[in-house]
Amino acid sequence: GDLEMSPRAIVERARAAGLDGVALTDHNSARNTPALAACCRTAGLACLFGLEVCTAEEVHTLTLFDTLEQAEAMTRWIYDSLPKRVNQPEIFGDQPVVTADETVVELEWRLLSTASRHPLRAIGAETHRLGGLFIACHVDRAVFSVFSQLGVLSGDEGFDAMEISRGADEETWRARTATHPLIRSSDAHYLADVGAGWSEADLRVLSTAALRDAFARRAVRPGPAWIR
Repeated sequence: GDLEMSPRAIVERARAAGLDGVALTDHNSARNTPALAACCRTAGLACLFGLEVCTAEEVHTLTLFDTLEQAEAMTRWIYDSLPKRVNQPEIFGDQPVVTADETVVELEWRLLSTASRHPLRAIGAETHRLGGLFIACHVDRAVFSVFSQLGVLSGDEGFDAMEISRGADEETWRARTATHPLIRSSDAHYLADVGAGWSEADLRVLSTAALRDAFARRAVRPGPAWIR
């Protein structure tokens, strides 16, 4: 692995792409969000903190929070539910924990790209208990999405919104997700993809409360599909 996707690099790229705010959601961990917070303060960029959690059903979900303390509490709860499997960097890449200036303070030993023992509804409930937003990731994908893993939804999953990928057709998925607000994000795993997908909303401040209100009013708009 390398530091291409360090918090500092992400913030610099987000600014260059014209974004007003970002969220950093590593797989099953928020340990790099303190560095994100520092970089965003310096750059004048709004941010939220979170995790991309893989549920026991292997559904990828976003948990978004206002504070580092909330995100850290979620990380501890998720870590306790992960298999004690050691990461193999030669296969899965390094998992560095870094400072704002890209100093590596630790290489996370546990493999983070695994499923939690917690089921989807429990993860949603804990996210809400901590004051966060619970969002279904990349619902248009054939793997690791709520539709690929669960098929038909019962309606009590607890999602605050559903996310489509940068290249997904909005109208197709708006029809299928009519009961939920829809957002688009880049889900960037490479620096060049930061800003390739985004959502728009008129907010006084980027916060979970402001987004929750905007979701209720259906005032969050997915940006245009991005085709490479």
